[in-house]
Amino acid sequence: MEHVAAAQPLLIALILTWSAYGKLTSPDQATRTALPRLLSFVTADGEARAITAYRTVAVLEILIALLLLASWAIGAVAAVALSVGFVGFLIYSKVVVPEASCGCAGKSARPVGNRAIARALLLLATSAPATFATANWWSAGTGLLVLVVEAAAFAVLSAELDRYWLLPIRRLRIGLSHPYAGTASDHTPLVATQRRVLLSPAYRAVDGLLRSDIHDYWDDDGWRFVSYAARYDGRRATAVFAVPHEDSTPESVRVALVDDDGLTVYRPTVLATA
Repeated sequence: MEHVAAAQPLLIALILTWSAYGKLTSPDQATRTALPRLLSFVTADGEARAITAYRTVAVLEILIALLLLASWAIGAVAAVALSVGFVGFLIYSKVVVPEASCGCAGKSARPVGNRAIARALLLLATSAPATFATANWWSAGTGLLVLVVEAAAFAVLSAELDRYWLLPIRRLRIGLSHPYAGTASDHTPLVATQRRVLLSPAYRAVDGLLRSDIHDYWDDDGWRFVSYAARYDGRRATAVFAVPHEDSTPESVRVALVDDDGLTVYRPTVLATA
């Protein structure tokens, strides 16, 4: 068990570095998170301050990662504190600003869901044992093998990595079966979801960019996601509509266009109701 605890700082440092990289290379993601709303309680210019706060978190993640790689005990304690902050922020986002994206590690148009919260909890669960480690991570020996399983768990819980493993699986499924076959997990017929999409302001906002009918669909954390082939700025893209199960109003439907790398290239912020 001691070897497992000693190995944790390496994994945590890599995850925090990846998270910091996403924040520093895509700082505009801050405005799509719940940060502006949260900062509005302490400053009148919450949206403008959000990007600065976002970058500050990234720098903090890098500093903690360096402490962990240097095997300083304070690094593990700081990682626990940061993980608690992540969990609290994501729960706040899901409850108070349900349409906000995670902004955890790169570009993602998805609202905060259970996967993002579970990932933050997993980071906390791996950080806690590291505070009791008495050996350096490079001396962990067989304990490093456990990191492979933990890294796989992080990957499964990271929506930002879906395009590397989950989307290929879904494309294979589409190739083997008709996309209209069956229904999703909550037994809502796909045709009902399609009707809600067609009646939504979100659909009207991107109608001229669509180049196909429904290409794929899936359920996740109370939402149904429906994708269409699209073109944006002369490039191939995918339009992803987010349709909440618990809100049947047309205005509740959200849409984002992503490129082949999964990066958001267009996301209407103001959707007309007529």
